[in-house]
Amino acid sequence: MRYEIRIDGHLSKTLAEAFPELDHVVVCDQTLLYGPVVDEAHLYGLLARVQSLGLRLLEMRRVPE
Repeated sequence: MRYEIRIDGHLSKTLAEAFPELDHVVVCDQTLLYGPVVDEAHLYGLLARVQSLGLRLLEMRRVPE
């Protein structure tokens, strides 16, 4: 499965490194994290990381492979 996770604002290099399994790009004052998610536990782990870092989640969606 591949996912896109859209975060409000520009992630610093340090914050982006908190998601080593995902690539990222900045688009219109938002950061898009994207890449493979192996299972549901991995997905919930990513969401927990977003929350624990105090990031504002705008959108999360599964994308075609």
